[in-house]
Amino acid sequence: MKSSKAKSGKKQPAGEVTLKIDGKEIKAKEGQNLVQVARANDIFIPSLCYYEHIDPPLGTCRVCICEIDGKPSPACMQKVKANMEVRVNTPQMEDTRKAIVEMMFAEGNHFCPACEKSGNCSLQHMGYEMGVSISRFPHLFKDRLIDFHPKRMIIEHNRCVKCHRCVEEVLTKEGKKVFSICNRGNETVVGIDYEQEAKLTQEEALAAMQLCPTGAILVRGQSMAKPFGDRRFDNQSVQKEEQDKKAVVEAAVKAAKEKKVIATISLAGCFGCHMSMLDIDLGFIDLLEVVEFNKSPINDIKKFTKQCDIGLIEGGCCNSENVETLREFRRKCDILVAVGECAIWGGLPAMRNMIPLEECLEEAYLNSITTVAGEHIVPYHEDLPKILDKVYPCNEIVKIDHFIPGCPPNPEHIWKAVKNLLWGDHYSILYSEFKYD
Repeated sequence: MKSSKAKSGKKQPAGEVTLKIDGKEIKAKEGQNLVQVARANDIFIPSLCYYEHIDPPLGTCRVCICEIDGKPSPACMQKVKANMEVRVNTPQMEDTRKAIVEMMFAEGNHFCPACEKSGNCSLQHMGYEMGVSISRFPHLFKDRLIDFHPKRMIIEHNRCVKCHRCVEEVLTKEGKKVFSICNRGNETVVGIDYEQEAKLTQEEALAAMQLCPTGAILVRGQSMAKPFGDRRFDNQSVQKEEQDKKAVVEAAVKAAKEKKVIATISLAGCFGCHMSMLDIDLGFIDLLEVVEFNKSPINDIKKFTKQCDIGLIEGGCCNSENVETLREFRRKCDILVAVGECAIWGGLPAMRNMIPLEECLEEAYLNSITTVAGEHIVPYHEDLPKILDKVYPCNEIVKIDHFIPGCPPNPEHIWKAVKNLLWGDHYSILYSEFKYD
């Protein structure tokens, strides 16, 4: 077989090489970074630690792993060469990259709705791009101390992904490093030099906060959250598939005809997901033409009267009553869907998972202010549900069939997903509707 070079009859410019990415033949300058080459050709290779101006690359996050000449390897550490063959979008590589991001969410305490960087967070963005709706790994809920000692900065170790970017880029005018790597293995943390931090100007401190890919570096009084729509990763995917998805969703909505039965419940949550379900406004009237609600706070029916086609669970399990209710939903619903962050992995109520239950009860009932003198007791009665040692995600109690992330999920996301599940149409959502906050 003749090569493309022979077919064209053109001589390749000096220093230019030909490689293949996912079967596409690409010409690039020899020695150029593979991630740069891919991006220049509209091929998305995710990364949390690769920046063109940092050379040699940090190579710390491993999210850019691809199959290069038959072997898995981080793309950011590769320079292109002649006849290199790269496979980016294979099921195995996509699943490996997704697993790495899921591991980061499970290892840290990433409470997106309570994070100042939410919407501008690169880790969150990678989760959206890869469609991460739940971590396959259990959340560790480690209680790492937050460093409040620096004069202007706060270091939130629970959010750090140890990309090393701050270590390499945040320097004083004398060229001294402000951040450094401390400890080894799974005890590794990014430490801050208090003396050098004090030498940074306010602008330099803000720049350090901005370059952190997560919300691990904060400047006191300068980390106000922005409204949805004004943030960097709210609306636009870096991948070109939005129009295709939109067409699929519109077709699925038109296909809904046969009437189905829905049950809903709120466990350890705030009812925010139920409020979001009602936020489709007049669309809810159209929905009632094709569904009926059985047990649900929406119609205040408290007991199941029939088997349901789908059950929507909001909230995690923090007490024995939550567990009993969830198991009943599993028995009475053909399809069970965890709706929102609390149902998927514990959400904001899981903030107590980092603290022993005894300390939580002492703080809430013995050390808190009360309006009744002497009422410092932990309530107990045999009829009260027993509090569990931690807040559990629903899938650790029963089998969950589908997950809809968000705090709360976008109402369009919820009902598009439910309609697609009930009537068997192709399931697809828009980037702007898939969020963790």
